Amino acid sequence: MSKPSDLGSLKIGSYILLPHSDQPSGEPCRIVEYDTSKPGKHGAAKARIVGEGIFDGQKRPHVGPVSMQIHVPMINKKIGQIISINGDTVQVMDSESFETVDISLIDDEVKGKLENGQNVEYWVVMDRTKIMRIKN
Repeated sequence: MSKPSDLGSLKIGSYILLPHSDQPSGEPCRIVEYDTSKPGKHGAAKARIVGEGIFDGQKRPHVGPVSMQIHVPMINKKIGQIISINGDTVQVMDSESFETVDISLIDDEVKGKLENGQNVEYWVVMDRTKIMRIKN
């Protein structure tokens, strides 16, 4: 569910899998800070990044050489229609396959604005699903 990439080829706004204590594969994060240093007398150029978790919102720092192989998560962006809202769980019907999905993770920007019948964009990343925005 991810593809390899060089750390030096990423930029702010890119998505990356950063190491996490309870997940061996890493936590999908969006890069919010990116800084590189010049190569020194005895070492390669380093990249310092800070990633914000897509699902938990935590900031995670990471430092490594720009030539380091890092994994980029495959993000499957889908559109669906809200069928029902039960507390924190929203049932969404996919617009293409017409299958229903129960989603409990909702972005803070759209929380409280969801209504039955609305079209929403939801992301499937690393077998987890989150409603990201309301589509018009």
